[in-house]
Amino acid sequence: MEILKVSATSQPKSVAGAMAAVLREKGVVEVQAVGAGAVNQAVKSIAIARGYVAPNGIDMVCIPAFAKIEIDGEERTAIKFQLEAR
Repeated sequence: MEILKVSATSQPKSVAGAMAAVLREKGVVEVQAVGAGAVNQAVKSIAIARGYVAPNGIDMVCIPAFAKIEIDGEERTAIKFQLEAR
């Protein structure tokens, strides 16, 4: 499964385009965000991406969860969003 990482400075429209492209191709994509700003940008991107894939007859669903990831040798908690085409 492809993993897209979102930061607080990510542009929602660009991230949404990447999400939509992977979702159309593979049917599933995982999005990871660490921190409030990154989660905010990720959620905006998900809403935009849903609009991008809807005209293709894809009903995108989002399954949020926590994930433990390692950044610079330090364990951090991330929010991950699994996006699936239904």
